[in-house]
Amino acid sequence: MARSAKQQTGEPALAVEAMSRTPQQGRSKASLERMLVAARELMLELGNEDFTLQDVNLRGKVSIGSIYLRFQSKDNLVRAVIARALEELAQAEEAMITEVLENSATLEEFIPRYVAGYAEVLRVNAPLLRLAMERAAFDPLVSKPGKDHAALATERGTNAMLRFRDAFGGSDNEMKATSAYLIVFATLARQLSLGSSGEAAHDYDWEALKRELGRMCLAYLRAD
Repeated sequence: MARSAKQQTGEPALAVEAMSRTPQQGRSKASLERMLVAARELMLELGNEDFTLQDVNLRGKVSIGSIYLRFQSKDNLVRAVIARALEELAQAEEAMITEVLENSATLEEFIPRYVAGYAEVLRVNAPLLRLAMERAAFDPLVSKPGKDHAALATERGTNAMLRFRDAFGGSDNEMKATSAYLIVFATLARQLSLGSSGEAAHDYDWEALKRELGRMCLAYLRAD
């Protein structure tokens, strides 16, 4: 398969256009969309990748031949679904951070809103993120872009916190912001069963977790 523009520029290689042959006509684009939607629905319903292309054929009203024409294999179809999920997650993260920053004048206002907002972004996207993480364990075409996405998410969260660096305690603001983000993400990810075990660490009240995690993060950033 030819290298895409994203691959050539060093950007994350996992993208729908990298996993499929790009359709030119409207009907073909609609058919591609039905394939992706059908595969995504099946993955979410089953909680795994144990669907067949015949299932996609029936759900999406697309022929087996057209699926092979676009994706060449079921693996590429699954990768394309995950690629779109990661793109949607990145867009949701950016939109959430933009909104929270617009409505927060101080660190005290920003942190609780950010933690709560990020928690909900992850919660909404958790079902497909679990499947992406499972595939990343054995598929380098998913694991590397997944790591790239995680790095960009860390950068977004860290930079947002650093908007309020004047309210931080101590001197190493970058280290504090990065550590705060990683602690927030790790806590939320474990509670949402995004780890390798596939199970939440505790049966903890979600609203209480968001509230208390925000308070702890704020206290850490302000401490000397």
